[in-house]
Amino acid sequence: MHSSLLSISARYLSQLLFVLSLVVLYRGHNLPGGGFIGGLIAASAILLIALARNWDEALASLRFSPLNIIVTGLSIAVLSGIPGLIQNGAYLTGEWLPFFELPLLGKIKLGTPLLFDIGVYLAVIGSTIKCAHSLGMDIDESA
Repeated sequence: MHSSLLSISARYLSQLLFVLSLVVLYRGHNLPGGGFIGGLIAASAILLIALARNWDEALASLRFSPLNIIVTGLSIAVLSGIPGLIQNGAYLTGEWLPFFELPLLGKIKLGTPLLFDIGVYLAVIGSTIKCAHSLGMDIDESA
């Protein structure tokens, strides 16, 4: 059953959820939050689109297959530990770039923990969407 109200509200709410997920992703490399929670929020935005419309539109909003997103995320997370291994001899030791300032955002601090969080963020999005899509396909086939 297609609901116009759900479809319209999902369009705006999903955009808000994506922005919130990016805020949580950035905030988390120094404070609680980060890639896992941000990834769950972003995946819920995609699932909201799937609920409001259909799986084809939700997967089209990704532009990549969930499996490719998982592999990319895991690769980024694994590779983020190499700079610490090279600099300090310990894998996943945080390495930081100097602060730089942006006009609207203020001082920004970037480092390998943020790269790790980005990898986790992508892996969580891909795996959540892949699992939900598999469950959704099973439900569609049984109906």
